[in-house]
Amino acid sequence: MNKNTNKQLLKETIRHIDIKNLDMRGLVKAMANMAFTSRDVYRATEHFESMLRDKDCTILLGLAGSLISAGLKQVIIDMVEYNMVDAIVSTGANIVDQDFFEALGFKHYIGSKHVDDNHLRQLGIDRIYDTFINEEELKVCDRTITEIAESLAPRTLSSREFIDEMGRWIEQNGKDRNSIVHTCYRKRVPIFCPAFSDSSAGFGLMLHQWNSPGNTVHIDSVRDFLELTKIKLDAHSTGIFIVGGGVPKNFIQDTVVAGEVLGFKTPMHKYAVQITVADERDGGLSGSTLKEACSWGKVDTTFEQMVYSEATLAFPLIVSVAYHDDAWKARTERQYSARLDEWHDSRRAHR
Repeated sequence: MNKNTNKQLLKETIRHIDIKNLDMRGLVKAMANMAFTSRDVYRATEHFESMLRDKDCTILLGLAGSLISAGLKQVIIDMVEYNMVDAIVSTGANIVDQDFFEALGFKHYIGSKHVDDNHLRQLGIDRIYDTFINEEELKVCDRTITEIAESLAPRTLSSREFIDEMGRWIEQNGKDRNSIVHTCYRKRVPIFCPAFSDSSAGFGLMLHQWNSPGNTVHIDSVRDFLELTKIKLDAHSTGIFIVGGGVPKNFIQDTVVAGEVLGFKTPMHKYAVQITVADERDGGLSGSTLKEACSWGKVDTTFEQMVYSEATLAFPLIVSVAYHDDAWKARTERQYSARLDEWHDSRRAHR
C-alpha cells in the first residue's frame, strides 16, 4: 500500500447502476413467496407502486448516507426524470460533495477498506468505507460554491433556492449534466438540505461570509421547513420513500405536525417505505420504525414497510420494478419549485 501513488489508487471509477437496463421484476416478485428481508422488499415495492398509481399522491424522497458515491446517482436521476418523485430532502453531502462534485467533472473511485489511512492522508485521498475521493477536487467543489454565492445578490435563501442556483450553474458551466441537481433544476423538482452547512456547501458559504462580512447570502433552514410544509399542505395525500434516515427522514415526517401548528387539519403520510440498517433499540430516528411515527401523528400504518437492508442492495431493486411495471406513466410533473417561487413572490407582493 505504501508504494502506491495517488494516480494508482484513483484509477477505477465507481459506475452508477442503471435500473432502466436491469429488469428486476422476476427476482423481486419471486421474493413475495420467500421470507425475512426478501418479503419486506417485495412489500415495499408494492407500496411504492401504490404511491405512483395514486394520482392524488405527492411523493417525497429522503436521502441519507453516502449514496451517490456508492453508485446510486442514476437511480435517483431516473426517479426524477420519470416523475417518480416530487420533492427530495437530503443530506448536503449527497447533493453537494457527491452529485454536484461529479457535475464538475470529478469522480468517485473504487478503493478498499483494508488500507493505511495515514498513507491516504499523505496522498490527499479521502475514504468512504471502500470508496476513494481526491481531496484537492473536493476543495474545488468548496470554492465553486463560494463563486456561486458571490454571484448572487445578498439575501436570505432556502437551501432549495440555492440548490436551484447550483442547477443553473451546471446548465451554464457543468462538465457533466447527468446530475441530480441539474435534472431537478430542469424538471423543477425541489431539493431541500436542512443541514446544508454540514457539507462542502458549508465550507464554500463560510468562505463567502468570511470574504464579505455582513453582505452575503444566508441559508435559512426554517424557510426550508416552511416550503416543505407548503408542499404537504398543497398535496391531497403524500407518500414517503426514505433511504437511510436522520435529518431528512424527520424533516419529511414533521411536515404533518407543522401543518397542524399552522392551523390546518393535516393528514398523516398515507404511504411510507424506509430502507435502513439502523437499530431501533437505541432510540435514534434512523432506526425508529414507521409504526412508531404513527404515535406522533406523522405516518399512517396502513401502507408502511420497513426494509432492513443496506441501500445499494434494496433501493435499485424497488425502483427497477416500479420503472419496468410502468407504474409512473400516468403521473404528471408537479413542478413544486416553480410553485414555491410563485408563492414567495405573491407573499412579497401583498406586504
